[in-house]
Amino acid sequence: MSWQAYVDQNLVGTGAITMAAIYGAQGGVWAASPNFALQGNEFNDLLRAYQDPSGIRANGLYVAGKKYFALNADSRSIYGKQGAGGVICVKTAQAILICLYGDGVAPGEATKVVESLADYFISVGY
Repeated sequence: MSWQAYVDQNLVGTGAITMAAIYGAQGGVWAASPNFALQGNEFNDLLRAYQDPSGIRANGLYVAGKKYFALNADSRSIYGKQGAGGVICVKTAQAILICLYGDGVAPGEATKVVESLADYFISVGY
């Protein structure tokens, strides 16, 4: 399966995720929804947050130019909220899944979709 198929089918295709991207853990976009990309230093800020989440806890997390209030941040997963939607970022050995969900989707439902795909990537060495 191509990286784009994971975005289109396993993330956005579930109906729980509105936009998604898979980035390499060292940088670079592997696949993304149309018109969805990190801007400026957002990727580097996200990488730093996995090491030390104090910055996003104090100042929020920016994804695709929008600010999210950091709800959870550890060495694997970062969750943020903005209005009725949110962002879920999950780091695997070689990739980072960055997914947005919108109004009408329970945060737990979106989280389960993203975390499950991340678990699969880890199980196959990614």
